[in-house]
Amino acid sequence: MALIDYKNVEVRRKEHLVLKDVTFSIDCGELVYLVGRVGSGKSSLLKTMYAEVPVVSGDADVLGYNLTSIRRRDIPYLRRRLGIVFQDFQLLTDRNVYANLEFVLDATGMKNASERNDRIDDVLHQVGMNQKSYKMPHELSGGEQQRIVIARALLNNPEVILADEPTGNLDPETGEQIFYLLSEIARQGTSVIIATHNHAMIDRYPGRVFICEQQRLSELP
Repeated sequence: MALIDYKNVEVRRKEHLVLKDVTFSIDCGELVYLVGRVGSGKSSLLKTMYAEVPVVSGDADVLGYNLTSIRRRDIPYLRRRLGIVFQDFQLLTDRNVYANLEFVLDATGMKNASERNDRIDDVLHQVGMNQKSYKMPHELSGGEQQRIVIARALLNNPEVILADEPTGNLDPETGEQIFYLLSEIARQGTSVIIATHNHAMIDRYPGRVFICEQQRLSELP
């Protein structure tokens, strides 16, 4: 069974039609890119997957949740099974890296301090930031902050990671490191969906490519 399965989905932002007749499915461990012009619907489509933007019509299933009928109280449980990577990091600036990650585990119900510590160590090691847990966000470079954001996305062992322009604020060399990291995560079995304009990195780390244009989504050969 596909992790994400959309059939004839319509995406709207208020009264504005963004995408129509969206049909695609994504299986375990796939690396998927969403490309298209600014405003073409990439971010809106990603946001439907974690129920930030409602699905107006069609059939949309993410990790067993029907997005056309999902109850508000179930949305947090869906999001716990997803990892979300934002372009603008959205780290808590008043606490260090460790406390940023601990905050997420607290919120999702992991009360055992030893388990929390082990999990934080695991994800920081996975993104190559295990020596930076004491740092405040402002003490980190943009690339380091994005690695912490990816670590945060990995905390709950997600089945899918959604990354919206994850290298948009980074220099090319740092951006390539982030693409490599995300491609490795996909290679290890977590599906990764990246909205991006960085076609050079798509060539370097190939995956499935979908383009949003003229209010439609189509897969490139």
